[in-house]
Amino acid sequence: MKQVLLVFIGGGAGSALRYLVGKIFNNTNQGFPWATFSVNIMGSLLIGILMGVALKNSNLSENQTLLLVTGFCGGFTTFSAFAYENQVFLKEGDLTNFFIYTLGSIGLGLLAVFLGFFLSKNF
Repeated sequence: MKQVLLVFIGGGAGSALRYLVGKIFNNTNQGFPWATFSVNIMGSLLIGILMGVALKNSNLSENQTLLLVTGFCGGFTTFSAFAYENQVFLKEGDLTNFFIYTLGSIGLGLLAVFLGFFLSKNF
């Protein structure tokens, strides 16, 4: 039960921060979902750093990993919003933003995870 509570607390904090980032970045006139894009890339970097630290020295306990990785990063990043926003691009026939968003999110997300592991390994 303790582990469920840790994921719940971390997820709530991550979701609240994602909401705040959305309030800052989202502008209905922009046409590009910068908030979701930003949190997914930042979350990918953070999960790379956290898992790199956890695997490198066992500095993070299982409970800390549940709180920070499963909870916080899981609540902060959002695949469902990413999928919805891509559906909107396709529905509107905006293939340019669809491809930029999809390929950019996946490519930069992977690079951010690798960068996070690199940073945790070397610093």
